[in-house]
Amino acid sequence: MAFRLIDIENWERKEFYEHFINQVVCTYSVSVNLDVTNLNNQRLYPAMIWLLTKTVNDMPEFRTSLTEEGLGIYDDMHPMYTVFNKENKNFSGIWSYYSEDYDAFLNHYETDTETYSTSTRYAPKGGTPVNSFNISMVPWLEFTGLNINVFDDGHFLLPIFTMGKLFERDGKRMLPLAIQVHHAVCDGYHVGLFVEKLQSYIDCFA
Repeated sequence: MAFRLIDIENWERKEFYEHFINQVVCTYSVSVNLDVTNLNNQRLYPAMIWLLTKTVNDMPEFRTSLTEEGLGIYDDMHPMYTVFNKENKNFSGIWSYYSEDYDAFLNHYETDTETYSTSTRYAPKGGTPVNSFNISMVPWLEFTGLNINVFDDGHFLLPIFTMGKLFERDGKRMLPLAIQVHHAVCDGYHVGLFVEKLQSYIDCFA
């Protein structure tokens, strides 16, 4: 894992970053429907976790973070995600190492979910990488909008993704996805490009 500091004084985004991190602290969320018909023969949750991470790793705007070292960009990211305990109807947040090879990632995912899916703790797996981001799913809810309120100092810059309940439309399987970002590092253009890339990866997934 490498973290490359941004030279803010020579950064083309300096004015926009300083406005949305200091003057008008602003996060926003966008909800879209993804066509996941091509994933019919796959286990949806791990496939989508991998596809989201692959897309995040394509775009520096989704890997930008403000740390004790300063503002910078991680070279790559790993997913943190929730697993549901069917007995006590609660969830745990765990993480898995990302790999460009889906089968390798799926092996990590299966090992971790088998180990922790019956946990009664909020965060049963230690050692969460600093270069990780949040993914969750609410498969009981077909939503058209979802907003997560992070009550911090307004400096949490990494994205948060929430998937919803599958539904059918015109013979296609659709998946709601809410994307939460910080305006200091990510504009509507970047979210639009992210969704375009993600849908392309879904369509090409084999």
